[in-house]
Amino acid sequence: MTGDPWWHSERHADRRVFLTGRNRIKRALEAWFDGEDFMPVECSALQISPGNETHLHAFATEFRTADGQTHPFYLHTSPEFACKKLLAAGEERIVDFARVYRNRETGPLHSPEFTMLEWYRTGVGLRAVVEDAIALCRAAQDVTKIRQFEWKGKTCDPRADVEFITLDDAFLRYADIDLQSLLTERKLFAEVAADAGVPVSKDASWSDIFSAVLVSKIEPHLGDGRLTVLYRYPICEAALAAPCADDPRYADRFELYACGVELANGFHELTDPVVQRARFEEDMVLKEKLYGERYPLDEDFLNALEHMPNASGVALGFDRLVMLATGAPSVHHVMWTPFTL
Repeated sequence: MTGDPWWHSERHADRRVFLTGRNRIKRALEAWFDGEDFMPVECSALQISPGNETHLHAFATEFRTADGQTHPFYLHTSPEFACKKLLAAGEERIVDFARVYRNRETGPLHSPEFTMLEWYRTGVGLRAVVEDAIALCRAAQDVTKIRQFEWKGKTCDPRADVEFITLDDAFLRYADIDLQSLLTERKLFAEVAADAGVPVSKDASWSDIFSAVLVSKIEPHLGDGRLTVLYRYPICEAALAAPCADDPRYADRFELYACGVELANGFHELTDPVVQRARFEEDMVLKEKLYGERYPLDEDFLNALEHMPNASGVALGFDRLVMLATGAPSVHHVMWTPFTL
């Protein structure tokens, strides 16, 4: 945001319609979760590990004891680890409107501090929480009575029939790339991406190539006119998701889009601590190679996975949903005290 500071009275007055809309949407979504018998929880922001995904960047801090000893901590990038510990403890349906923190992120759709709406259901597969995410988009629309979501010239009617498309089909349709044939072919994937108009650097990893094609060729088409559920991700693109039962090369993961904007990311959760540890360690090796740092593993979380029941969960960008449902021009317009440098 540019111009006068956000606390300038005239500027605040311009934003206030979006902010009051935010409050009304939050109350409506809280009521929706209450009707579904979810337990509201509040997970601590201070964690031993902020998450162990390669391109996830955290804010580091420390706890200092009375006698001067220091212990490293991080502000969480998601309440996921803590929520799963609560599932291991016996909770069955939980939801957290969590303040979370991600470094190196700012822009019309990003803020280093934002609200992540995260929820989990035990004993269900992925489709149940997909339906939750769709229902929440429609509930937000009901609050503001906006006819359709709009963003950068695209529109989306949350009430229209939802599109479901796999990653394989999306790559074939929008980039003319046979993703399935390239799952273990980094060099060939780079060549095919370049032929599709997505040049990548010589040292780009398979995941880098995948992300470059997804962002430039696929995402702009998703959620155009109606909500889109993108699902069945390559397993290497879903560090915390269980593999698909019919093909372990793919993960039981989805993302929900409206107007080309990613709103939600969900998994049928992985509960195997051995596999989870291996995935984390692999990601941290790559993180150190790319960024010169790695985050510790949360051993308590890995231990809790042994006791965690079958579950599915979703993280939804609450600020993004409010932005679309109120017609705000950016996520910063729907934050009461937005981040500024």
